[in-house]
Amino acid sequence: MKSDKKGLIAKVRAAGVVGAGGAGFPTHVKLGGQADTVIINGAECEPLLAVDVQLLERQAEHLVEALGRLVEALGAQAGVIAIKAKHQAAVDTLQQALTGSSSVRLHLLDDFYPVGDEQVLVYEVLGRTVPEGGIPLAVGSIVLNVETLLNIAAAWLDQPVITSYVTIAGEVEQPLTVGVPIGTPVSVLLDLAGGTTVSDYRVIEGGPMTGKLLSAEAIDAGMAAVKKTTTGLVVLPADHWLIAQPHLSLGSILQRAQSACCQCRLCTDLCPRHLLGHDIHPHLVLNSVNHGQTNNPAAITQAFLCSDCGVCELYACPVELSPRRMYQAIKAELLKQGCKNPHGRAVTPRAVWTGRHIPVNSLIARLGLGKYTRSAPWREPAFSPRQVVIALQQHIGMPAGAVVEVGDKVDIGQVIGLPPPDKLGAAVHASIAGRVLEVTNEVIIIAGE
Repeated sequence: MKSDKKGLIAKVRAAGVVGAGGAGFPTHVKLGGQADTVIINGAECEPLLAVDVQLLERQAEHLVEALGRLVEALGAQAGVIAIKAKHQAAVDTLQQALTGSSSVRLHLLDDFYPVGDEQVLVYEVLGRTVPEGGIPLAVGSIVLNVETLLNIAAAWLDQPVITSYVTIAGEVEQPLTVGVPIGTPVSVLLDLAGGTTVSDYRVIEGGPMTGKLLSAEAIDAGMAAVKKTTTGLVVLPADHWLIAQPHLSLGSILQRAQSACCQCRLCTDLCPRHLLGHDIHPHLVLNSVNHGQTNNPAAITQAFLCSDCGVCELYACPVELSPRRMYQAIKAELLKQGCKNPHGRAVTPRAVWTGRHIPVNSLIARLGLGKYTRSAPWREPAFSPRQVVIALQQHIGMPAGAVVEVGDKVDIGQVIGLPPPDKLGAAVHASIAGRVLEVTNEVIIIAGE
């Protein structure tokens, strides 16, 4: 069945599809670009997460078919499924599903961090380097997460995004991977994993390198809930150093840097974007801030090139300093002042690119996560909670505005929130059937039937 690009984009927009493995960029916008290659990012380079690999293994034939159809609809030349070679079971299943396919191929990746970063992935798969401050479309490619492709396939059937696939790992009795309705409270998922194994714990939404630390109060109140972009929940003891890092104030970070930074360059020498050739030098931003040279544009505007991968603060620095947090603060201030990214040159990977890859096993050891590298098997059937808390902003852009009121009865898949007309955003749908209990500017709460 042939698919036209305009019709596909309309369906994807109506279904509320966003990038499931990152910041949640609305997919209908991404599909509007011109590309010769569509890359499906199955790298899953963050430790402990297992959604993408299991989806690829369990739904290989469906995903290969969907990618072939997507390539045709977009007028591209080829589709590539990128997965780490170490995942042999998934690789074998995909190779079988690819038999006879002329437009889709498999690319096997090495096991290093952050091979799932889209700029790193494009270089590893196609040998093309995305310009500074650019996106894969600049070099003729579109990168989509595995779950995003699954949601695109559903959108063709007019099925909206109402499910998210999540790995629950760390200090839980039974790590698992499961599909749940969007809005499922985090506390419910912890119970589903058999409960926590420590009494004083915290939860990271996402992976340990780039995830967000959830509020303990929000979890206890049932307000912390799964979003379209939630791929993992990592439970760690409250005193684990990965939990302590986000709690450090910017003042404390600056004080540490002033007293401990010896300009060893490890943060720069291991920075993935620096290694790709970008003009980013994390050690120089520490030096500039330490010496009050915040008017040095060459060091300060580098903040726009930071990919927020966490290598500098969580792996490279021997004394746990944080160029990443400084870059975040600087970028926020630059944007507040209306500054735009001045960096946009073409880049060439540095000669040491391959030699400075960070093995994931080394990363796990450095992060102190070795005891948590247990299997997180798929759970069937998918789980459905009694109540969901659906955020109106689960994506980059403007939040959706509620189109339902308290007391309304809603069906599963019904539109409950829409972004402002002609603004970047995504529609939000009811993930369970039931009645609307609460509507705020941030969330819609639905109780199941």
